[in-house]
Amino acid sequence: MLLLKELPTSKSLEKFVTRYPGTDITAISDFVSILRAASDISTALDALLARHGLLQGRWWVLVLLMRQDDLTSSPSDLADKAGVTKATMTGFIDGLEREGLVSRFMDTSDRRKFLIRLSMAGQQKLDEVMPDYVQCVTQFMNVLAKVQRDTLIADLATLASRVDLIK
Repeated sequence: MLLLKELPTSKSLEKFVTRYPGTDITAISDFVSILRAASDISTALDALLARHGLLQGRWWVLVLLMRQDDLTSSPSDLADKAGVTKATMTGFIDGLEREGLVSRFMDTSDRRKFLIRLSMAGQQKLDEVMPDYVQCVTQFMNVLAKVQRDTLIADLATLASRVDLIK
């Protein structure tokens, strides 16, 4: 993912209007600002998780497994829930398995399939990371008052529901 570090200036946005008449530069500026904020938040999360030897993709796999009553899921379900390809999920699982944080075993109801289970070491890793994660995320989110967060979440949900407009 390319992280836009420099937001466009008013002068650079005016070039869009000159070259592409009818451009709503406020919409473009707001859109880029949202992308920038999202990339900054993602980068900060990467730094938080890196302190614990994790990357976001592998972190979310551990969290998704922890959410299951039996701490188990299929790789394809994990991929669907994480919004990644099955190949990407296989890479995450391979790394987590090498570190002993998950185990892979055959599905007894369909021997063609494998299941992934959060291991005791994986649960211990979550138990190690979660207090830091919760504290940092809570502190970050408390920058906004609850009513501001509610409005932000509602507005982002509205935008997400219409992402088809930019596909």
